[in-house]
Amino acid sequence: MTGRRRAISTFLHSTLRPGRASALTAGAVALCASLTAGCGVVPGATGGSGDDPIKVMTWAPQDTSGTNKPGMPAMAVAYAKWINTNGGINGRMLKVLTCNDHNDSVGAAKCARYAADENVVAVVGSYSQFTDSYSAPLEGAGIPYIGGYGVTNDEFTGQMSYPVNGGQPALLAGLGRALGASCGNVSLVRPDSIAGDELPVLLDSGLKAGGHAKAGDQLAAEDATEYGDQADQALRYAGSDPARKGCVVPALGDRTDTFMDSFRRDRGGFPSVRLATVLGSVDQTVINATGGASGPYEGAYITGWYPPASDSRWDPMKKVINEEAFGDTRIDPADAGVQTTWIAYTVLKAVLDKIGDGEVTADSVRRTLDDGLRVPTGGLTPTLHWTYSSELAAVGFPRMVNADVTLQVVQDGKLVAARKGVGGFDGTTDMTRTLEAADVQ
Repeated sequence: MTGRRRAISTFLHSTLRPGRASALTAGAVALCASLTAGCGVVPGATGGSGDDPIKVMTWAPQDTSGTNKPGMPAMAVAYAKWINTNGGINGRMLKVLTCNDHNDSVGAAKCARYAADENVVAVVGSYSQFTDSYSAPLEGAGIPYIGGYGVTNDEFTGQMSYPVNGGQPALLAGLGRALGASCGNVSLVRPDSIAGDELPVLLDSGLKAGGHAKAGDQLAAEDATEYGDQADQALRYAGSDPARKGCVVPALGDRTDTFMDSFRRDRGGFPSVRLATVLGSVDQTVINATGGASGPYEGAYITGWYPPASDSRWDPMKKVINEEAFGDTRIDPADAGVQTTWIAYTVLKAVLDKIGDGEVTADSVRRTLDDGLRVPTGGLTPTLHWTYSSELAAVGFPRMVNADVTLQVVQDGKLVAARKGVGGFDGTTDMTRTLEAADVQ
């Protein structure tokens, strides 16, 4: 046990099932009291009449010394407020439970058990590195996992997992493919963790597709306060070929900024190198905070799953944020976690619309997803459609149905779509064929 308390908040917009209301209300009060967490009701909710709310959960790590994704549950809450303000789904309110997994296995298991205890119909738009801890409780309760962040390969194997993007596999493969033709030695700096162990082979699959040798693999503690040794070694390796400019790929999530502090101090003593990374490690907020056009990310290649945040296809999401969460600094429209949560809830709404007046349970949600439902996302992804075995099943990703990657570049301090390289003229490419050649099993 970590000794840290699990933060759980409840957003309720309708009544509880007759005969269970008193017990659940008492349980909720006891839970809030024992955990001293923020449990509450979204303004405008009523009780005592109407149909039961549709109950789902979104979880993510918050207030930890490692990776934090507070914008994901915050986006889920804003989405529920928007849905309920506009009459709900088929006349029923959407209730979102949130949970903090604290970025550890114990917290992830607690969140999953809480979801099972509360009989949620799905876990939606969530982030956790600890698939081994949360998958068993969810599978035991038959609860589908819609739109995980894709931080572990296991999210692309479970039959109850419905990923909306290609996760770290697609991002790293896409980045490797983009760098293969232009970089000398490539140095990957990544977490010394279970999730981090999966990154080198994925980057190497893309490098191989570009006719490039494997990257140098530099491990780093996920919660370190400085990365002087790692920066020195990465620069030394990337700059060791005088004939070609090397590339450094920091993939440390929230700790990438900490690595860059060390990198900027050390880089002057080494040959010039190019930076490249993935969204989730760097976004526009980080680029702004580190100097914009005069900062270290200028000219860097960055791969993402979706169009840049400036793209008009994100306008519906931004409208919801402005209407229901204006001033909530946790929700950054440019954050890949927030974007993933938006797309995951788009999938959930499509499922519930399909079910219509029928009974909404974890089983009915899962059956609807498995019965050939196709979900358009306004061009943010290809139309999503889950089958029992995708094209990537042979390399261990049977649930990956969207391997699209966008190549972006920092130009004049702004993250914009690249117009050449891995994605061709539109900055997007499907990494299915590259991943098929990856040795990830």
